[in-house]
Amino acid sequence: MKHPPLVLLIIAAAVVAPCGSAATSATAPQDEPSAGVYRNPVVRYSLPDPSVMLAADGYFYLYATEDIRNMPIHRSKNLVDWEFVGTAFTDSTRPTFEPKGGLWAPDINYIDGRYVLYYAMSRWGCLGLCGIGVAVADAPEGPFTDRGALFVSNEIGVDNSIDAFYMEDDGGTPYLFWGSFYGIYAIALAADGLSLREGAEKQAVAGSIYEGVYIHKKNGYYYMLASTGTCCEGLTSTYTTVVGRSEHLFGPYVDRQGRPMLENYHETLLRGNDRFVGTGHNSEIVQDAAGHDWILYHAFDTTHEKGRRMLMLDRVVWRDGWPAINDGSPSIEAPAPLF
Repeated sequence: MKHPPLVLLIIAAAVVAPCGSAATSATAPQDEPSAGVYRNPVVRYSLPDPSVMLAADGYFYLYATEDIRNMPIHRSKNLVDWEFVGTAFTDSTRPTFEPKGGLWAPDINYIDGRYVLYYAMSRWGCLGLCGIGVAVADAPEGPFTDRGALFVSNEIGVDNSIDAFYMEDDGGTPYLFWGSFYGIYAIALAADGLSLREGAEKQAVAGSIYEGVYIHKKNGYYYMLASTGTCCEGLTSTYTTVVGRSEHLFGPYVDRQGRPMLENYHETLLRGNDRFVGTGHNSEIVQDAAGHDWILYHAFDTTHEKGRRMLMLDRVVWRDGWPAINDGSPSIEAPAPLF
């Protein structure tokens, strides 16, 4: 089971960040929004590749790639005002299966009474050595105990095996989706989510230009959100959020014309504008008290000279069976979620 007691919604996804990034401190202030309004970015320091969930204590918890060393954890009551609560690991508890690797692209879940955190561990450019690990905790703020690698790239036969996303099928069988620019794949997990299911074989579900996959089920369709383009080149980043849909969890995912994501076709959901660029690696979709859907992601702010991937928030609306965000680009100021 993925949901904690008394929690209506849990969210889990994963995404990419550069290996070997230097740790940064969470010191930059964020704008004070007017009543009923928020401004992007909602956090003005680096929180790339967010994954978010609603825990039993009523807080949303957000996990991000470790530009803050050892994988930062933040919490919020309203998706706008975030406080830093610590890190998933310490220097002494940090995963070690890739000793020189960075901790990227978390995916947080609640499975059988505990918090299960999937993470990627990689060095930039080391396509065969990176892999996906898993850690567990009794509380959303940790401490997390590492359970080691589920697999590494050169074992499972998928280069750049990062960006995990956990999802159960309609029968309750857990699967892990993952991949970064060398195909998106899925594989069955054991019931506790801590290892691969015995005899499981990977299957391809999307093509070679995607990473940071998240799947959302709505009104009989599965929607695969992914990122494409360059994530991490500052104000020249081309990261874009895209989507395809399918009537089945494992696809085929297609664009509006029926062309498959396995052949790198998709619809564009979110691209940059004059203020924000490199828009991608989205979180799970979260619903507020008014029934509105929201998504978190990262982007570079063109007014911020240091070029950090800051935390962004925007509302998702549904038009003709497809998700949409504004005019296809980030908002600067907008009505806030209702809680």
